[in-house]
Amino acid sequence: MLEESLFDVHSQVFIAQDFLGLNNFSPAQAAPLPSSYDSTPAMSGTTSKALDAAKSSSQQAKNTLKTMSEETSNTTSSFLHHPYIRTALPFINGGLAGMTATTVIQPIDMIKVRLQLAGEGAKNSARPSPLAVTRDIITQGKVADLYTGLSAGLLRQAVYTTARLGFFDTFMTTLKARAETNGSQIGFKERAAAGLTAGGLAAMVGNPADLALIRMQSDGLKPLAQRANYTSVIDALSRITKAEGITALWAGAYPTVVRAMALNFGQLAFFSEAKNQLKSQTQLSAQTQTMAASAIAGFFASFFSLPFDFVKTRLQKQQKAPDGTLPYKGMADCFRKVAKDEGLLRFYRGFGTYYVRIAPHA
Repeated sequence: MLEESLFDVHSQVFIAQDFLGLNNFSPAQAAPLPSSYDSTPAMSGTTSKALDAAKSSSQQAKNTLKTMSEETSNTTSSFLHHPYIRTALPFINGGLAGMTATTVIQPIDMIKVRLQLAGEGAKNSARPSPLAVTRDIITQGKVADLYTGLSAGLLRQAVYTTARLGFFDTFMTTLKARAETNGSQIGFKERAAAGLTAGGLAAMVGNPADLALIRMQSDGLKPLAQRANYTSVIDALSRITKAEGITALWAGAYPTVVRAMALNFGQLAFFSEAKNQLKSQTQLSAQTQTMAASAIAGFFASFFSLPFDFVKTRLQKQQKAPDGTLPYKGMADCFRKVAKDEGLLRFYRGFGTYYVRIAPHA
């Protein structure tokens, strides 16, 4: 509006000056007028014509700018409503949201992984706190080490979260259309099924990036001589593939899928249900409803998925010993050994840290 107003004023002044011949006017060119000459009527008519011309030009400029604005708006709207773009938007929005959240909570994820790997195989080992783990990481390296594996985390979100939220949105759109056709409403069962399916499908796609993330975050726990010192997620994926084979990128895929299904069951299903209940049962603002629903969904997501996340971390971190054996043969074996050697509560170690990590994604 400010630019348009300035344009109108400048146009009016210039046109008026041009009409009056003042743009190229110099005092030397002026001829003296007779003392009896009365310029008032002529100047009045001239000024009126100049103002009319200025108004006409101003209106024409406004119409031109309005037309250009409408054309730009229509072009943007047409682009966003293109069938392919509309289909891709849920995936793109989901991926960007997940990557933003990962950038913020990456240090928390790093601490969570270190807590899960601490005291492996020992039932009575000291129980480290999140603050103690943070202090150890900084003491042994630098503050930036808290962001170890960020490139893998971003790739994981670009793949996993993009697919997860995209699939969920697509499933929910289909379910809503079906419900409207049948004259019914979507219930908790439908939301849960959509969340479980979306999470399972996305987890399989994102497992390689997830494995690279765990390897990069756990590398600092090894003796200096045994560390891989991965420089990026691409470096980690290529070296793991070369040393262990491409199938190694899907190590721990089974608990990853189960964990994702449990996580999405808690996140997406409980978030939708909580928000619907808060909307119908309370007078809270929309923003407060969203934050409360996210907190509720984050708790249930953490409760259901943490044991599987724990096992996933252990399986993805493990590497073959010199004799070719692995500490755990699979998900069931990991559950059994941890429960026997470390106790059942070990599966929920770091629940608070995990909750803080999960809540922003809910």
